[in-house]
Amino acid sequence: MSAFNARLNYLFNSYYHQTATQQERDELFEIINSSANDAELTALIHEAWNSLEVNEPLFDATKSMDMLNNILQSKSGPDDIHPIRPPNKNQLWLKVGVAAAVMVFVGFGAYVFINQQKNTINKKGQARLKPMPAHDVLPGGNKAILTLGNGQTITLDSAKNGLLANQGAAHIKKTHDGQLVYEAGKNETGDAPAAMNTVSTPRGGQYQLVLNDGSKVWLNSASSLSFPAVFKGPAREVEITGEAYFEVAKNAKMPFKVKVNNTVVEVLGTHFNIMAYNDENAMKTTLLEGSVKISNKQFSSYLKPGQQASLNQSGPIKITYEPDADDAIAWKEGIFQFRDAGIEAIMRQAARWYDVEVSFAGNIPVKEFTGRISRNVKASELMGMLKYMGVNFKIEDKHITVLP
Repeated sequence: MSAFNARLNYLFNSYYHQTATQQERDELFEIINSSANDAELTALIHEAWNSLEVNEPLFDATKSMDMLNNILQSKSGPDDIHPIRPPNKNQLWLKVGVAAAVMVFVGFGAYVFINQQKNTINKKGQARLKPMPAHDVLPGGNKAILTLGNGQTITLDSAKNGLLANQGAAHIKKTHDGQLVYEAGKNETGDAPAAMNTVSTPRGGQYQLVLNDGSKVWLNSASSLSFPAVFKGPAREVEITGEAYFEVAKNAKMPFKVKVNNTVVEVLGTHFNIMAYNDENAMKTTLLEGSVKISNKQFSSYLKPGQQASLNQSGPIKITYEPDADDAIAWKEGIFQFRDAGIEAIMRQAARWYDVEVSFAGNIPVKEFTGRISRNVKASELMGMLKYMGVNFKIEDKHITVLP
């Protein structure tokens, strides 16, 4: 065994048995996330898992193979998944399945991705849908309602592609890939204020739109964006509720301002995320590129790339240096991503995305989870991964109960 292989085996065993130091955990995840040779890494991880000393009861062989086939993932995203093919020894896969299950949400920092296949393939090569459990909830999708300045509403997920409406100098179109686009026209003159439009997503919905100036906005579930059909005047002003990610078109003569409750985020051209759900403890603005100014009646502060501002109603703006921006925008990439998150925080995200009510039977489990899971899985699959760390649950209709 090479020195590198031996080191990887040691890191996996230390991590699995929770004896790894923070430096060793960081080293393990750096190997997983930064390998330039995915095929070689796959083989090494396979070998490392095989060498683990696992004492827990073994899983069913089929479930173990399905689980491991969906675990390995590079940091680039779902398109870069490299599944490990089943070996000849079922015993190996039973052992690997146990190790994988423990690593999914062990609470120290494993970055894994569960990309559950929607279909299976029969012997004739034909796709066959897996039956859905009797009690389950499908994930959310592209759902939103556009409210025009005249009060007309358009359900975007069911609207046909093409021109939807004209709002003065803006032509509103729905593209073939489901985006809402405001294109510049020449139908409006004078100084009359532009018509205000609102795009709102329900629980279990998300949507993407391109504003009249070319700025792009992604709306998370249970969110809204109010904006003029055409930007006029000294500033481009919009207002949001919930969560949104912005890629703002640069215009030094016309700053872009986002109003959130009593707070204003001002930019010239930049990429940033704002999370401001009413059921969260604080509003968080994460800057990825450019610069922003955050201000309210009492405080103001500037953000640089890689910084995050946290603001609650009772205190000043708190700046966090070098947060993991991937955590803040994972939802935009179709991923749940948790870092030392409590079960309540996880369930708030689940409630919004699956449009379910959540309750706790008994005491709330005091556990922290770190992980990375596709938002395309059914609710039972998300909850099933939490179950590996002792969080029990039941799903009835549109209600998830976390059990003691």
